[in-house]
Amino acid sequence: MSFSVAIIGRPNVGKSTLFNRLTGKKLALVDDRPGVTRDRREGDAKISDLAFKLIDTAGLEDVSDDSLEARMREQTELAVDDCDIILFLIDARAGVTPLDSFFAERVRQSGKPIVLVANKCEGKGGDNGYYEAFSLGLGDPIQFSAEHGEGLAQLYDALKEHSGFIIPEEEEDEGEDETLNIAIIGRPNAGKSTLINALIGDDRLMTGPEAGITRDSIAVTWQQDRQTLRLYDTAGMRRRAKVQDKLEKLSVSDGLRAVQFAHVVILLLDAQSPLDRQDKILAQLVAREGRGLIVALNKWDLVEDGQAVRAKVQEMLDLDMPESRGVEIISVSALTGRGLNKLLPAIRATYEVWNKRVPTAQLNRWLDGVVQAHPPPAPGGRRIKLRYVTQIKTRPPTFVLSCSRPDVLPGSYTRYLVNSLRETFDLWGTPIRFRMLKGNNPYDSKSDK
Repeated sequence: MSFSVAIIGRPNVGKSTLFNRLTGKKLALVDDRPGVTRDRREGDAKISDLAFKLIDTAGLEDVSDDSLEARMREQTELAVDDCDIILFLIDARAGVTPLDSFFAERVRQSGKPIVLVANKCEGKGGDNGYYEAFSLGLGDPIQFSAEHGEGLAQLYDALKEHSGFIIPEEEEDEGEDETLNIAIIGRPNAGKSTLINALIGDDRLMTGPEAGITRDSIAVTWQQDRQTLRLYDTAGMRRRAKVQDKLEKLSVSDGLRAVQFAHVVILLLDAQSPLDRQDKILAQLVAREGRGLIVALNKWDLVEDGQAVRAKVQEMLDLDMPESRGVEIISVSALTGRGLNKLLPAIRATYEVWNKRVPTAQLNRWLDGVVQAHPPPAPGGRRIKLRYVTQIKTRPPTFVLSCSRPDVLPGSYTRYLVNSLRETFDLWGTPIRFRMLKGNNPYDSKSDK
């Protein structure tokens, strides 16, 4: 039976370290500074035979204004509402603080089962804090060390006991379609989190006027037309020379990893200032990773001359992104919802092209036609023979061309072949891998030598 567990506690008690420990992956950013985690992060966790969904949350702060900390607390309270079991963490080395006592009372009012964990109990430095934890009135605390994995057996027993009282929900048959992974990348404050919230129709991710709110790459699952889509919100990526802070470096690295997991990447540009060198670098990164690409121009409701902006972006892509020609450009406003209805069809179309396979017979008829229209050059008076072409894989479409002298075939002719291949078989908006294979006539040992 599946159930969900939310890790709750004040800042810097080790919630993300515990999240990484139970999921078995370094999904959440960890740093000595408090307040690293801001959005809710979900992952599949397991202790022995007990599998469950785990939710990492921001540190609880006693604030109720419009500040960033207040919005972080709001996200944590939503996680409490959504989960089946609350895992309440304290720092045993610091002891029970007034903030721990305050929020212990709040989680008790939720009526949810609560497991109290006294973290950082390795050695004897946490003994006093462990005994103080009894005063919170949340049941017997578990002596634990998220850093070293101590106390997992006791945590297993507590979760196993509480999970027996959870009434499972009936799951709908969602079909056998593959989950479509979509990473949204861009510079800071381009509106990535706002876009995801607008798509799913829920304030799932923190947003605000401050640049750099998102730090982790947060995955949000979205059901649409009986298809499961996983949207990855990423931290804003600045130029490498400007990234000095250790935490920002970790955030950028986490975002790059999200691109590697994605099937389709949305490069979100601020339509008011879309032509930045960093945007070009990000677009080239997507092509290098072999992912399908869509360019979305956000904040379109603030643009005066939309036609000129689109023309400039198109020119940038044509000049700097020949490996992903035909990338679809969509103008949207995450704030007002304008253009969002065009985004999902574009994602599905790009994903389809990214998975496209062309039959070998069609490819070789195409090769005969392009060679007749424009024969390859003959360096040194020796003709280059193009024998056959085949597609060896998809994601992205990858082709191998058997060629008598691949080492002397000019790059310009290879580009001619790739462009023709893209136009003939509608391979727009995705990188194409085109490899040369030296092949000789097996019945003629002297041929092309």
